[in-house]
Amino acid sequence: MSDDIETEPKAESEVESGDVSETLTTAYERLRHSTDSAELSDVARRPLPDRSDAAAFSRATALLEAVAGNSHTKVEDRVFLARTMPFPNILVKLSEDPEAAVRKEVAHNTDSKNWLVGRLTKDEDVEVRTAALLNPQASWKMRLEGAQDPTTSGEALEFLSHLGVDIEEKAPVVLASMVRRGVAENPNTSSDVLERLRNDSQSEVRHAAEKRQ
Repeated sequence: MSDDIETEPKAESEVESGDVSETLTTAYERLRHSTDSAELSDVARRPLPDRSDAAAFSRATALLEAVAGNSHTKVEDRVFLARTMPFPNILVKLSEDPEAAVRKEVAHNTDSKNWLVGRLTKDEDVEVRTAALLNPQASWKMRLEGAQDPTTSGEALEFLSHLGVDIEEKAPVVLASMVRRGVAENPNTSSDVLERLRNDSQSEVRHAAEKRQ
């Protein structure tokens, strides 16, 4: 064949993968079912294309979703994606991960949507629930439910007890005081936190803490 003959350009939906050209659908399904942890790790850690290349960027994020949902992807790679990714489709996938360490990073991730954080405040793992309650994306309703839940961790209750005082000082007074009152009434709240809440600026919080003596 003459070297002067031009080969037909590939369609935008095709890219090189070794010696095989793959459509996005084919590549997605292959990665979703792959057992090659090295290849999965390579895709997970590969820098994303520039957003100006919309097709390449969209393809890369779609393939990351396949990697995120594959149980053969190493836990440390799934943790990395949960910690660094801002994309809802990937974070949703990782929020259902069987490893609590992965779900915890989704709960920490401030790019997680409000509803996703809310779901993680109900997670079976206490560390995941704590991370979600500390996420600024958590709504006041979620925070109040956390403050009232006797299974909420001491770390989360400590955080919630500062809302509207030392944390988010411009928060709505009524909502913040409702959360602090919930903390004061929670049987899992430490004596140190209760002592501080007995001197709270809001009378309903003080009275709730005083009743715990």
